[in-house]
Amino acid sequence: MLVLAYTKNSKVSLAVEAFDRAGNYRFGLSILSCNPLLSALVKKKDIGNTENVYKEMIRRRIEPNLITFNTMINGLCKAGKLNKAGDLVEDMKAWGISPSVITYNTLIDGYCKMGKAGKMYKADALLKEMISKNIVANEVTFNILIDGYCKDENVVAATKLFEELKNRQDLVPSVITYNSIINGLCHQGELDKALSLQKEMLASNVKPNVVTYNVLIDGFCKNGMLKEAHEVFDSMAGQGITPTYITYNTLINAYCKDGEMQEAIHLHDSMSLVRDVRPDDVSTYNCLISGFCREGNKEGASEILDEMKEKGVRADLITYNILIGALCREGESRKAVKLLNEMLEIGLHPSHVTYNMLIDGYCREGKLATALNMRTRMEKDGRKANVVTYNVLIKGQCQKGKMQEANGLLNEMLEKGLVPNRITYDIIRDEMMEKGFVPDIDGHLYGGV
Repeated sequence: MLVLAYTKNSKVSLAVEAFDRAGNYRFGLSILSCNPLLSALVKKKDIGNTENVYKEMIRRRIEPNLITFNTMINGLCKAGKLNKAGDLVEDMKAWGISPSVITYNTLIDGYCKMGKAGKMYKADALLKEMISKNIVANEVTFNILIDGYCKDENVVAATKLFEELKNRQDLVPSVITYNSIINGLCHQGELDKALSLQKEMLASNVKPNVVTYNVLIDGFCKNGMLKEAHEVFDSMAGQGITPTYITYNTLINAYCKDGEMQEAIHLHDSMSLVRDVRPDDVSTYNCLISGFCREGNKEGASEILDEMKEKGVRADLITYNILIGALCREGESRKAVKLLNEMLEIGLHPSHVTYNMLIDGYCREGKLATALNMRTRMEKDGRKANVVTYNVLIKGQCQKGKMQEANGLLNEMLEKGLVPNRITYDIIRDEMMEKGFVPDIDGHLYGGV
């Protein structure tokens, strides 16, 4: 009873302690106490203790039931331990327990979300296994697989399942189903088909939600169709759908990238008129600052920063990265370093991107020694130089005619086990070999050049 009481009161660590002590004193526990504990540990993403409690239950001969196995499979799938989760299905059979549709849905979802190459092949195999056991796929099964195929960029397979779902007498597609397919189509640039599906939703009495509209707006924005994106945005009010800050940020970011700053500012100002939408979200300001920086409008960026200060919106890592990147591109790396120091003073930790931009800035200015010093500072800050760092440094050395130094950095990169990328090969070809310098790299890279 103590284990259950602690679990119900969200005191999970005390529940685990009570579970352990019950074992020490050989007090019997029921499955009704253990299952909620397993569930609580899964919610906490504490897979270590989840597995320990389960193993101890088996050792103490506390007989598991279907809920126990489904909970364990769910926890293992979320932790990416898909093989172990699959093994538990075999354990279920040993206990005389038949897997349910929930068991298979959990496993299929695990492969769709956590699986690697060939994950959808495995998910499909699980569906076939499930059907062979006369377990009927439900709406959740279809939604998981459709979303999985769409995210795997296989909209054809997703559409096939979608049509199969529509032909089922006992099931109908939900807003979740439609959103997955619409998202998949938008990612493939098939926006006409995506809009047709939205109309089909309305005809089928499936009301689109804010996610439907956000997906469509994002699809149009990514394909440079801002007029169409705004038309979708304007149609939301007619359907009684309130835009979220994601809706606004998607459009604002698209207008900023397109150089339409007045339209972006107008949208930002209109956010304050919408209930439950915060116009003072740092991500919105970051979009605007990035837009102004992109067009070299320091005054506009400065005004946005001033507004942030007035409204008490704290700049984040992205804000600083945008500003540092802009200064470095303009040849003002020294000013950018002042922002780096400011970041550290307010407790923000620079990322690889931050340091790599600064190193690139100094290389562009021809200040190679300072660039190398920045790499040293980066590594002292716990950020090991990555492929991008080396690409920037190697290119910087090449452009100053320091081929031997560039060659040394190339070998250093290889010795550290870093894998060259396409940009590395391009630098070797364009900055070294085409200028008559053949790098001394013991044949490591020749195959890719």
